[in-house]
Amino acid sequence: MLLLGATVVLQSASIGAAVATSAPVYSWIIFGAGILLGWRFKRSQLVVALAVLFAAERALVFFPAVGQAAPVGRIVFSAVALLLPLDLAAIAWLSERTISTWAGRVVLGAILGQPLAIALLLRPELTPLVQALQQGFVAGGLPFTRIPPPALLAFLIAIALTALRFVVRRTVIQASLAWALLAALLGLHGTGPAPTVYLATGGLVLIVSLIETSHRMAFSDELTGLPSRRALTDALIRLPELYTVAMIDIDHFKKLNDEHGHAAGDQVLRMIGSTLTRTEGGGRPFRYGGEEFAVLFPGKSPEDALPYLEDLREAIEGSSFTIRGRDRPKVRPDKPVRATGRRRMVSLTVSIGVAEPDEVGADPDDVLRAADQALYRAKKTGRNRICLAE
Repeated sequence: MLLLGATVVLQSASIGAAVATSAPVYSWIIFGAGILLGWRFKRSQLVVALAVLFAAERALVFFPAVGQAAPVGRIVFSAVALLLPLDLAAIAWLSERTISTWAGRVVLGAILGQPLAIALLLRPELTPLVQALQQGFVAGGLPFTRIPPPALLAFLIAIALTALRFVVRRTVIQASLAWALLAALLGLHGTGPAPTVYLATGGLVLIVSLIETSHRMAFSDELTGLPSRRALTDALIRLPELYTVAMIDIDHFKKLNDEHGHAAGDQVLRMIGSTLTRTEGGGRPFRYGGEEFAVLFPGKSPEDALPYLEDLREAIEGSSFTIRGRDRPKVRPDKPVRATGRRRMVSLTVSIGVAEPDEVGADPDDVLRAADQALYRAKKTGRNRICLAE
């Protein structure tokens, strides 16, 4: 949507003059804010990507491929068009962990050395190399773009590598790097303020991905995929006067962890989380912490929510859980492999405490405490049952 908006703005004749005037300001604001945010949130990968886009945009502005500086500008344009997509593809294959390893240092070193490499292209003895980079550009270019064929090949390679990386690791940041690559392609294809607008918009896409990733980390539980405790707190503030909170705890979870290991415990948490997502009656599940979950029923009384919670309790009680063996391969084999050793089956149950506001405008924390006290009574009186708050 951001790239589409940039395209509409650039194609609008009525605001063309305003775009040409404000494009440099837009670029400085986006890249300045993006680099500061990336540094603040310790996202080195995005900081490097934003710095590369900003350096490319500044190089194209300082060395235009028209007017008296056209010969130098064409060399700079050809070099930027070739290197920028390869840089973004290399950055996409890095991560916050690998960027400080030797592979990350090699990539960063290669990026830092590119200004010197472009400067060396201005020397007369490298004219044959310059002509190879500018093939099809000086003579008028291809009929559908002004990007030289070698640079187009670099973009195709970069697009394939970035797409492959997204398939391997499907994250918001990896997707944003793919969109930034498309923004670079559109920017180098255009003229006038288009390179600045598109490259800055690519930076804006990276900023949005940083904000979205930070939001997911704050409001989503990575292990189960459910909304986190912070999301529950936020949801309680926005609820109507009538609602019900159910606190759910896995019975004997510590014993399961001690006997089968924390990996098995994580499997159980994921399975319970998956089961909670199928709660009917409008129930919204959350990971509260540890082995404890919460289900929120907006607009329902405990009596209304009780049948759905009972169905949930019975569904968990009736399911069986198979503990993965230590010899289980990490990667799924092409053909089924018969497990060696005895398969361990575990039965699971949960205890549930239910509460509602006792008066209009009641503090949500008080409702959570009441549900937690009801949960404690359910565990104390035998587990695998539902107790309503008194």
